[in-house]
Amino acid sequence: MPDTPAIELRGVGRRFGERTALKEVSVLLPRGATLAVLGRNGAGKSTLLRILATLLRPHGGEVEVLGEPLPRRAFAVRPKIGLLGHEPLLYRDLTGRENLQYHARLYRLPEDKVDRLLEAVGMELRGDDAVRSLSRGMVQRLAVCRTVLHEPELLLLDEPRANLDPAASDLVEPLIGGSNGRTRVLTSHDPEAAIKEADLVLGLRDGQPAFLAQPGGLDARQVKELYA
Repeated sequence: MPDTPAIELRGVGRRFGERTALKEVSVLLPRGATLAVLGRNGAGKSTLLRILATLLRPHGGEVEVLGEPLPRRAFAVRPKIGLLGHEPLLYRDLTGRENLQYHARLYRLPEDKVDRLLEAVGMELRGDDAVRSLSRGMVQRLAVCRTVLHEPELLLLDEPRANLDPAASDLVEPLIGGSNGRTRVLTSHDPEAAIKEADLVLGLRDGQPAFLAQPGGLDARQVKELYA
């Protein structure tokens, strides 16, 4: 339903054995908005994205994504999510085109959409090369194509511009940037850039919220302390 938030977290927690990865995380994100999640390595950023992507179950609190409670209704959410993580989720022995064609068939999409996406990211001439032979930047561009192929409502972006030079970043911007109108949750080790494209910023320290604020309500000291 369009009036429901895209994401609602209420006191969410997650443990790995005796280690607490997330504790008491609460967020309300409207549809079409961008949440930037900041923090040092190990702060819980990727864990939060994996919970939203239905890949991890929370051990405490409540999670609703696109109006559906997780994990109970995970099956209803998964087709509406595009996840771009540290792993490209591509078969290395297949070509980029074959990987995307495989995903197109899973979603029952016309395969000419694959050609359009390859062209959009400047990979039309390398689309028939095996993924294992491509540079990290080219693999990342293919992973972006896989992420948006089915036109998901929600993009979960873990360091989405990793391994991309400025020209490649410009190419993928229309697909994963804020201008496309999709709801986005992104993590970044470049807090200044992430804050500029966010509507809401969550700072995590040792799995716990250090702040939750709109960009205009943040000061440099709060962000700097996250990485101290």
